[in-house]
Amino acid sequence: MGSITLDGVRKSFGAHDIIQGADLEIKDGSFVVFVGPSGCGKTTLLRMIAGLEDVSGGRILIDGINVVGVPPARRGLSMVFQSYALYPHMSVRGNIAFGLKMAGLPRSEIDKKVEDAAAILNLTDYLDRKPRELSGGQRQRVAIGRAIVREPKAFLFDEPLSNLDAALRVQMRLEVTRLQRQLATTAIYVTHDQVEAMTMADQIVVLSAGRIEQAGSPLELYERPDNLFVAGFIGSPRMNLITGKLATARNAATIGIRPEHLNVNRDGQGWTGRVAVAEHLGSDTFLYVDVADIGTLTARCPGEMRVAVGDTVGLAPDPAHLHRFDRDGKAIRA
Repeated sequence: MGSITLDGVRKSFGAHDIIQGADLEIKDGSFVVFVGPSGCGKTTLLRMIAGLEDVSGGRILIDGINVVGVPPARRGLSMVFQSYALYPHMSVRGNIAFGLKMAGLPRSEIDKKVEDAAAILNLTDYLDRKPRELSGGQRQRVAIGRAIVREPKAFLFDEPLSNLDAALRVQMRLEVTRLQRQLATTAIYVTHDQVEAMTMADQIVVLSAGRIEQAGSPLELYERPDNLFVAGFIGSPRMNLITGKLATARNAATIGIRPEHLNVNRDGQGWTGRVAVAEHLGSDTFLYVDVADIGTLTARCPGEMRVAVGDTVGLAPDPAHLHRFDRDGKAIRA
């Protein structure tokens, strides 16, 4: 079992609140991603769950038991850090087995656990190598293997892929997701990359300034953001946000429309503007269109559409996908 509940969890330094009363339910076996900009409190919240940061208030329940004040080693969790934190003088086998040796497990049991983890992570052929002989992705798998062998109630990942290049990040993202599904162990994953969050999570938790802005499935947050912060943060390219007369005409302070919900046309339908930048990515083309009295809008259209910088195009918004927000930035639900 690995259910985790946050009940009014707070973290303060003097009068400054870092985490402001976080409430969250994490189901056993789910993959939850904490996402938000730098300084939003996502890593601090993860470290509080791990027991590496003190809690100023509230409760952290693991399988119904309050673990506030319980040392990290007794919480039944395994953490994978941004840095691989491998012992350079030890082999892959030694690094994976280290925690089990410290726990005093029999040699035969340690060997079996290490070999099983290595098989899952495709590290069997590398067990006798030192970390310096491995690629970045292989080192990260060793760090994950060290967590797996402990058979924790939950895995805690603190931006584990941020040191890898773009192509390897995509590969490791798939491997981590597949591994979590295979093991069916609860995972909490911290990232500032909302694309990682959208592609990996069962549940995304969006944080801003120490506050949980919204929690839900990737599609829930994408299709029904609760506020302007979530609307602007989730989605790449980000949602177009428009104020002024166009918004007030729809009884809102701000209206939002995602790039894929703007129909790009040549006959002037909708908002007319001039293409300032055209990004041709093959399957998609992203247009940045300067529209009078509105500003620059981003539109997504098929890659085969031939549009060049300087062209005049119409942008017709799909009324079914318009988002409305009030003066406080809260979503207006029709």
